[in-house]
Amino acid sequence: MNAQDAPSHGDDTGRPDPFIDPRVLDPDRAVVDTTGLADDEVDQIVRVLASLRLWRESEEASLDESRRTMQLGSTDMRAMRYLVVMKGRGEVATPGGLAAHLGISTASVTKLLDRLETAGHIKRERHPTDRRGVVITLAPDSHLRVREVIGRRHARRFELAKELRPDERETVIRFLNALSET
Repeated sequence: MNAQDAPSHGDDTGRPDPFIDPRVLDPDRAVVDTTGLADDEVDQIVRVLASLRLWRESEEASLDESRRTMQLGSTDMRAMRYLVVMKGRGEVATPGGLAAHLGISTASVTKLLDRLETAGHIKRERHPTDRRGVVITLAPDSHLRVREVIGRRHARRFELAKELRPDERETVIRFLNALSET
């Protein structure tokens, strides 16, 4: 197996992933400082980064599968998740709130809602207290499908996090929060 065919976690020799190993990518240490680290420490760090990449690839595949199952695009699926959350909170979902959540214009939300309504996923109804306003409700079947598709994945992740000790969870939280700032 050559380096470009290596699986994302490393190659079949057990060596760390050459595509994220700083000893391969930056042997002069111009960007990544590995000074003071033993090879086994660098190997472990590379395994952490490879595991993150595997999780990201798995997450992307899972999201793709969810979108295929629901026959929705990425933004449409995010909208459906938002509607599930709003219902779970007991709050009304409005086009403006959805636009703010998705970071898109109200005109784009109108087109999105047209697609979802045509597919039978949502209904637009008069706002209960604002005669000019509209609320968005999920069709019961779509609500169940979104909860099932997303819920199974979330339940497994919750179980994995639950298996960690509280101090381990705090370490993971600190690491992922710091990583999100890179």
